Amino acid sequence: MRIIQFNDIVNAVAVLCLKAAYDLPPDVMGGMKDARKHERSERGCAFLDQCIENANIAAAERMPICQDTGFAVYFIEMGEDVRVGGGSIYDAVNAGTARGYTEGYLRKSIVTDPLFKRRNTGDNTPAVIHLELVPGDRLSILLAPKGGGSENMSALKMFPPSAGREGIVEFVVDAVTRAGGNPCPPTIVGVGIGGTFEKVAYLAKKALLRPLGQPHPEELYAALERELLEKINASNVGPQGLGGDTTALAVHVEYFPCHIASLPVAVNLNCHADAAFRRRRRNHDRRDAGSVVRRNLHGPRRRPQTALRTDCPR
Repeated sequence: MRIIQFNDIVNAVAVLCLKAAYDLPPDVMGGMKDARKHERSERGCAFLDQCIENANIAAAERMPICQDTGFAVYFIEMGEDVRVGGGSIYDAVNAGTARGYTEGYLRKSIVTDPLFKRRNTGDNTPAVIHLELVPGDRLSILLAPKGGGSENMSALKMFPPSAGREGIVEFVVDAVTRAGGNPCPPTIVGVGIGGTFEKVAYLAKKALLRPLGQPHPEELYAALERELLEKINASNVGPQGLGGDTTALAVHVEYFPCHIASLPVAVNLNCHADAAFRRRRRNHDRRDAGSVVRRNLHGPRRRPQTALRTDCPR
């Protein structure tokens, strides 16, 4: 049995919150620069240039890429041979989130009661925590902050199996094009297929954790990703919804077995400024053994003051 101390997790999570707010991962920066090379719209090129400049300033000056630093969403893999010393994994992650957002002066965006009182919790907690028990003695914590602009453009539909591939393609492309500039394109499009009502939404969000542009390992789904990306970028929504060739940087699809009577499909969008960062810990090892896994998408965003001011509803 490996013991990982409560405070070590708190400290690691606090650091993740800051890194996610300040740093655009190399794969996303590379995708932005590649999109800039191929973008034919003058306005699209100007916006992509601003996004790249914004990210560079944020990293250099340790400032949030966007004023909306997001809802803290964690994907945690906890080994069966791991125990948290001094508390629970849930409490540790929430404490680290509160510390990171408070000490880093990141915008607090969470309200207690979603409908009636809507009072700010003051520290951006509680976080959303997806915890998976896995073999071994390692603890992997991946933070994927989610801004409001892109999250509000999510879509889900319970299709009959007869809808098939054509129905899915039409639904996904329509969801992205109807979103227009709200999610601050260029976006990363996560698509979930199969499972149940709640499972398919989780699949769409988890699809966004894959490194930018990494194709699905199964060719049928990789081909579906390519078709969706081509049709989305042919929509002329373009960067920031101003027209152009780059509406999405990538489309990632994940699937799960489903009931014979249904075909669930969900779409979750990320602006380019959302990022997923991971830390792995084993025993009392305090080193950061992980690396940037990648980033969410919503135009430049994350913090009361952005490194470079751009208009981006989050």
